[in-house]
Amino acid sequence: MALLTAVALAVPGITALSTAAHAADVDLARNGGFEAGLDGWTCTAGKAVSSPVHSGSWALQATPAGSDHAQCSQSVTVQPNSEYTLTGHVRGTYVYLGASGTGTTDVSTWTQSAPDWQQLRTTFRTGASTTRVTIYTHGWYGTGAYYADDVSLVGPGASTGRPPAAPTGLTAGTVTSSSVALSWTAASGATSYAVYRDGAKVRTVSGTSATVSGLSASTAYSFQVSALNDAGESAKSAAVTATTSTGTGGGSGDLPAHALVGYLHASFANGAGYTRLADVPDSWDVIDLAFGEPTSVTSGDIRFTRCPVTECPNVESDADFKAAIKAKQAAGKKVLISIGGQNGQVQLTTTAARDTFVTSVSKIIDTYGLDGLDIDFEGHSLSLNADDTDFKNPKTPVIVNLISALKTLKAKYGSTFVLSMAPETFFVQMGYQFYGTGQWGGQDPRCGAYLPVIHALRDDLTLLHVQDYNSGPIMGLDNQYHSMGGADFHIAMTDMLLTGFPVAGNAGNVFPPLRPDQIAIGMPASTNAGNGYVSAAEITKTLDCLTRRTNCGSYTTHGTWPALRGLMTWSVNWDRFAGWEFQRTFDAYFG
Repeated sequence: MALLTAVALAVPGITALSTAAHAADVDLARNGGFEAGLDGWTCTAGKAVSSPVHSGSWALQATPAGSDHAQCSQSVTVQPNSEYTLTGHVRGTYVYLGASGTGTTDVSTWTQSAPDWQQLRTTFRTGASTTRVTIYTHGWYGTGAYYADDVSLVGPGASTGRPPAAPTGLTAGTVTSSSVALSWTAASGATSYAVYRDGAKVRTVSGTSATVSGLSASTAYSFQVSALNDAGESAKSAAVTATTSTGTGGGSGDLPAHALVGYLHASFANGAGYTRLADVPDSWDVIDLAFGEPTSVTSGDIRFTRCPVTECPNVESDADFKAAIKAKQAAGKKVLISIGGQNGQVQLTTTAARDTFVTSVSKIIDTYGLDGLDIDFEGHSLSLNADDTDFKNPKTPVIVNLISALKTLKAKYGSTFVLSMAPETFFVQMGYQFYGTGQWGGQDPRCGAYLPVIHALRDDLTLLHVQDYNSGPIMGLDNQYHSMGGADFHIAMTDMLLTGFPVAGNAGNVFPPLRPDQIAIGMPASTNAGNGYVSAAEITKTLDCLTRRTNCGSYTTHGTWPALRGLMTWSVNWDRFAGWEFQRTFDAYFG
């Protein structure tokens, strides 16, 4: 009887404990229905869409591309030694739902095909010391977009405590033309800090200092920081204001705030006819002499041969050409030698070729008294070896030797040396999707091959003017393909350079943004000059969107850059042939 009584008393106790444990179960996933966009989620290639949805008004759409399988994830605070159930509704082909960092056995579940919404479900138990897990969803390579909605993680809620107090002592330290160093006093209980620039969160750091980069020269910014822990975010600190210094990096200090760049056919004639350097109007701030070419693809020996009289009857003499260069320079213009072009393949495969490149280019610069060098490597000049997968640490000889040669030339001529580059979109923005031969091989090894060169020389680079012409469709940061022929293409391609982007979809390997004063947008001067010509109205839309965030159309930029340097065109000759329309459009916009 006593035993039965004890059992009778024990059973209600067990029932009560089970009920209490069940009542404590909560949904720990933040914004699992994507009603607040991607808030709480980190996605390599995702966005919130209004159709199709499982419930509510929004769902996740993520599109695998290249080697990226479009994972979206979030870190969730949990209790140790506890059971959790992860569920989510998905649509698409090969869609996965899982959890990692559980402290026991990580779990995932998937569906091979879900033409309509299908619920995925899995469970796991946390380890004895596990306090955070990562939940995620992703697709698979080359299978198209997938959708997810109503993701939930149900189990015991963690004790969250209280958010920390706002940090104090925020101070601006070293200021450059493109960055501001910040430091502050630690807040008790904080596990990380959020840094705000002009009210917008720009980064999260674990320590009590951060350097905010990618800023415009001679511009005032307001900064604040907040403290974070598992319970939430503190109020923002008192604001501190800092003004960046005047931009002088890469020899650009004496360029006008907005510059017009053009290529002058100096070594050949074509349908545009020959234009004497002295006849180039004063609107042109940087004149690239096209082209210096190698004696052979791998020699590194660059020669600049002026157009012969038989091909260019109105060509000026060497003496008049040199006098015109000096006159342009006296008027504040920059005259550069451009190396490469469509027919000038340059592959610095050896250190001997590298050294010959430096010597021969120096001879051209010294002979004509030029201000610097433009790199217009096209075709097969640059490609990546199969084992060269990190743009920050290149291995391929043609890449490494080019970087070394350009650094040598920069060091030889000093801070006033102007260095510019004119890569095609395939070698730069295409790197957002593909880099070299790719994780599985088979990709074009030239994909993104300019990125390591640009990155290594970003502190020496005066101007980057990507050729936004003669290009196929390129995926922008909105994960949509953009094609030539309108402002949208130029806006999306330029936004990528000024915002930065993960290379080959790898969120842990981001190509950092360049300064706006380093960027000019490359466009053909006329319909004769190349594919991708846009009208004056479309050029104006492009500049309005990027410098004022107006007239943007369907693409939403990630910032506003009034310090954008300007425009580049192929070519001065073709613009003259077309009645100087491109030049007049630039002058009308910037004055």
